[in-house]
Amino acid sequence: MKFTCGKDELINNISVVQRAVATNNTVNILNGILIEATSDDKIKLTGYDLKTGIEADVKADVDEKGSIVVDSKLFGEIIRKMPGDDVDFSVGDNLNMKISSGAVDFKISGMDPETFPRIPEIDETTSEKIIMSQKLLKNMINHTNFAVSKDNSRPVLTGSNIVSDGSVLSVVSIDGFRMAINREDMGTDFPKINYIVPGKALSEMSKILSDDENAEITLYTSMQNLLFDIGNVRMVSRLIEGNFINFDSIIAKNPKTVMTIDRKALLDAVDRATLIIMTDDRKCPVQFTMKDPSVLIVAAQSEHGNVREDIDVEVEGDLVDVDFNSKYVMDALKNIEDDTIKIEVNGTQGPCIIKPCEGEKYIYLILPIRR
Repeated sequence: MKFTCGKDELINNISVVQRAVATNNTVNILNGILIEATSDDKIKLTGYDLKTGIEADVKADVDEKGSIVVDSKLFGEIIRKMPGDDVDFSVGDNLNMKISSGAVDFKISGMDPETFPRIPEIDETTSEKIIMSQKLLKNMINHTNFAVSKDNSRPVLTGSNIVSDGSVLSVVSIDGFRMAINREDMGTDFPKINYIVPGKALSEMSKILSDDENAEITLYTSMQNLLFDIGNVRMVSRLIEGNFINFDSIIAKNPKTVMTIDRKALLDAVDRATLIIMTDDRKCPVQFTMKDPSVLIVAAQSEHGNVREDIDVEVEGDLVDVDFNSKYVMDALKNIEDDTIKIEVNGTQGPCIIKPCEGEKYIYLILPIRR
């Protein structure tokens, strides 16, 4: 194999595929990037950890076709520190790769490409096809992914539910203590779908997606895998099997209290309260209380001291007296852009719902801390 390609484009695409490369895996081949030159004008880089695979095409002048696997970390560092704009590559019969740029020559040992596991193939001609905005999907992932569970004892909650009823697309994450829902109206001809996609794969995908309003992504599905295709980069993720929680059923329909409040004022108050709490420990919650229906008291106390702050609020229903994990409250408020929000509270033990003043574009549910 022999080819030449631009350093900057190569670095960018190495960074992309490294998102799917295993780190310090005992199976050495999984620590590598598969490099394939199968056409005259490009090479393909592949990273795969047996759950998520990423392929990236890089423009290149290919003189000899072939393939090799190289250590991901070493390869990336070498390319970053090469002096020239272009880099030359050649592979000998003994799987040694020579990398040259300017007056610098590296020779590194490669691995047999035949032993590299193959990413599951999805037949794009027969699978379900969905085209949507990259920016829209990126925002939906970022506004919900923080609530994905890290507890592997409940596998379905380690992913987000991407579901559509044929017009509204929802991305939903639940970790057992909170829930994040983001919804978008996709029109009347959007397909009905129901996937559970690993949170890690969605997190990595969001870092690749563009903020360009006109950029699109195409999704293809098989029974077990989902393909994200943005042109020169493709990610395949294994879907999580099982049934996701019926999230609509856990949203209280008749709240005891409805507060209308300034989002930033509440976020800043909770943020200041964390200075006293200094821990996610359930023993040191942030406290929401009321003595009259026009003021919400945000307070916290710990061995470090205490803090109290009054915030103007409009209330319908019962006065509030409830405790929350401050991190959960802040995670929700940071992912809302509205100036004013509604907060529905259901006593000291029922779930708290944060939502827009109009509609249900987003819903954040947080369970209170029992006293």
